[in-house]
Amino acid sequence: MERQRLDPRCLFDLMLSRIEARDFRCFEHVQAELHPETTVLRGRNAQGKTSLLEAACVLLRLQSPRTSTRTDLIRHGQASFMVEGVHGADTLRCGMSARQRRLAVNGAVMGRSGEYLKESGVVVWMDHGDMNLLRGGAEHRRRYLDFTASQTERGYLDALRTYERALRSRNYVLKRDAQINWRHADAYAQIMDKAAEVIWQARNELVDATLEPARRALEALSMGKEELGVRLVRGAEAGGLFEQLVDQREQEQRTRTTAVGPHRDDLWIGLHERDAGSFASEGQQRSLSVALKLAQARVLENRRGEAPLLLMDDVFGELDATRRQLLMENLPQGSQRVVTTTGGDWVEQQKDAIIYDVDAGSLKLVK
Repeated sequence: MERQRLDPRCLFDLMLSRIEARDFRCFEHVQAELHPETTVLRGRNAQGKTSLLEAACVLLRLQSPRTSTRTDLIRHGQASFMVEGVHGADTLRCGMSARQRRLAVNGAVMGRSGEYLKESGVVVWMDHGDMNLLRGGAEHRRRYLDFTASQTERGYLDALRTYERALRSRNYVLKRDAQINWRHADAYAQIMDKAAEVIWQARNELVDATLEPARRALEALSMGKEELGVRLVRGAEAGGLFEQLVDQREQEQRTRTTAVGPHRDDLWIGLHERDAGSFASEGQQRSLSVALKLAQARVLENRRGEAPLLLMDDVFGELDATRRQLLMENLPQGSQRVVTTTGGDWVEQQKDAIIYDVDAGSLKLVK
């Protein structure tokens, strides 16, 4: 999936310049032209600002950061939705119903999602839920790793989906009968073993690549006062997963669930060598979560050769003026931003920007 590195002067050639959605969330029909640098969606809560950001993420990555259920994205009373946009020189189109998905690039139907994603862009999603990287369960930190790796590592998404399907089937076998059929369980464990190696290798390399840009971002946001550390905590010992699952049979007989594997991985995040989720203040945690997302953007840019589209959902409203300015100064050079907000003086100060007011699922161009 790695592309040839581009001249920074050409990064805007890969921007998302237009987006259109039909029957997506609250929108019957909406379309917007996007600025090469900053587009601001301003309005009260529950008017559709976040849904338009979500539509952009679905268009470029075929997944939503808010739900894994397709029907959640379809406007009430409708059978399907459509999102279309112009990314660089390409017109992308994604339509989904409860059971089907239709993808096209420049009018040519794409049979596989991988073919479509090769032509789409890379994305970083930022919102108040990023605090879960510090406060939430391990699934939030795994999702952070997976969203990055799926955009940078060839074969990662296929390996992850294969692993998750086999894991669900194996857990079903473990729960189904009073006497576990270990032959069936082992068949799924063999599939999981092969996929796990791909997942662990990618996650290890990603954590290594994230550490330095995360440190630099936190140093900038905290004006040199904080020191960050990250490391992958594997959900199994080093070595083959299949053999470890065989060793776990006594425990799995009791718990009736798969005991070890990448589904139990975690990302340890430290501040001054202490667990940040337990010991960092709220302000420190907020800076850490922003730093990790900025690092995600740097990793995507370094590995894909293009600055990602930054979808920033009401991030600035939760930062004081100093941190807001520091964040703006440390966004990747050449990155395109689509920002939602309920308002504030800082919006009118955006000279190079398009601003829309969003109200009840409709957009009004302000400037």
